[in-house]
Amino acid sequence: MFDRLVPEALAEAATAHLRYDGVERGAIVAWLGHNSWDMLATLVACQRLGAVLLPLNWRLAGPELAQIVEHAGAGHLVGTPECEKLAGEVLALARLAPGPAAGVQGGDLLLVYTSGTTGRPKGAMHTASAMQANALAAIAAQGLDASHRVLSVLPLFHVGGLCIQTIPALAVGAQVLLHPRFEPGAWFDAVAEWRPTTTLLVPAVMRALVEHPRWPQADLSSLKFVNSGSQIVPRHLIDAFHARGVPVAQVYGCTESGPVSIVLRPDEALAHAGHSGRPALGVQVKLAADGEVLLKAANLMRGYHREAESAFDADGWFHTGDLARLHDDGCYELVGRSKELIISGGENIHPAEIENLASAWPGVAEAAVVGLGDERWGEVPVLVIVPQPGATVDLDALRASFDGHLARYKHPRRIVLRADLPRTALGKVQRPALQALLQDDPAGP
Repeated sequence: MFDRLVPEALAEAATAHLRYDGVERGAIVAWLGHNSWDMLATLVACQRLGAVLLPLNWRLAGPELAQIVEHAGAGHLVGTPECEKLAGEVLALARLAPGPAAGVQGGDLLLVYTSGTTGRPKGAMHTASAMQANALAAIAAQGLDASHRVLSVLPLFHVGGLCIQTIPALAVGAQVLLHPRFEPGAWFDAVAEWRPTTTLLVPAVMRALVEHPRWPQADLSSLKFVNSGSQIVPRHLIDAFHARGVPVAQVYGCTESGPVSIVLRPDEALAHAGHSGRPALGVQVKLAADGEVLLKAANLMRGYHREAESAFDADGWFHTGDLARLHDDGCYELVGRSKELIISGGENIHPAEIENLASAWPGVAEAAVVGLGDERWGEVPVLVIVPQPGATVDLDALRASFDGHLARYKHPRRIVLRADLPRTALGKVQRPALQALLQDDPAGP
């Protein structure tokens, strides 16, 4: 499967380069750069040499990257010219460790570090066989075949950008247009000129497109569907694509799960808008007593790299930390993360319930809810609003809008206006960072 990702000449060149650089079986090769065919060729080369590819998030600071490189035990660093300065900073701070890396086993191929939204990043180690199982699940979920034209814009340093559409599409012989990084204007240009049949988007990217001046007139007729994932997708963004005749399919998963775990197929997207879908091919799903999503599947990571504690429970289930509900039609609906759950006066509050209502309010570009400590209630929900450019949000009217839609205990105790939200590279809100900001500046409406 991996030999089909890039032309043989490119794969051979990458393999020769790594071999010349001293890469051997069990070594970890760090990649730093924007989306590139060279990155995919390096993945193929690692598979041929028995090495492991470590894609690095170029949006991180040098010290953050150096910490990951050293923890992984990477012995080599390669990448693209636009990240040369950052690579130099990493090399100045981190010690490379040539030769086989501790903790690497036969068959390991891809090491991806979590985004660190809730704590210290951990390295999820994926085997070649797990990646193949994930690709088969993605192909089945999306109905990918050689007739598809896939516009790939999400970062390949994340399993979503790499493994939901890019690798599966190339594996079936589909055409892939690879953008170095997402830029709304370039996306609209590609849709107009190249006429893709599908693309993968996260909510932050969907929002950037829907709010772009070109959105109302853009010809989206070539798109059979778009896929979205990585987090709860606000319903108003789904509705905006559906209004343009583009079904929004979904893929639920995480760095540790490949990430194709629960899928909403394109043919079910309109009828089940807002749901995450059903278990993907080869994936077992169950909910714990508190609603946490538990997974068993061939596409799960082998484990956390250089971590002594097992990532799986005694029965072999991986605990995602995500909360969901199962509907009578067999579809799962993601409702939040267990660590994001706010318990106020003994009542459970899912931030997404408030965020979905607030984000659809006129003038609101983004909304996030976090829990802050309270002497009486333990913690209370605080709503943070990012207004649209030039817009004025009527906070009193927004507060009143929750009446009749949310129980009183779920109403935010404060609403805070901010220019932006702290986010990861894929647009996920960094809630601990947001909580820290609010605690440092407690004043608010």
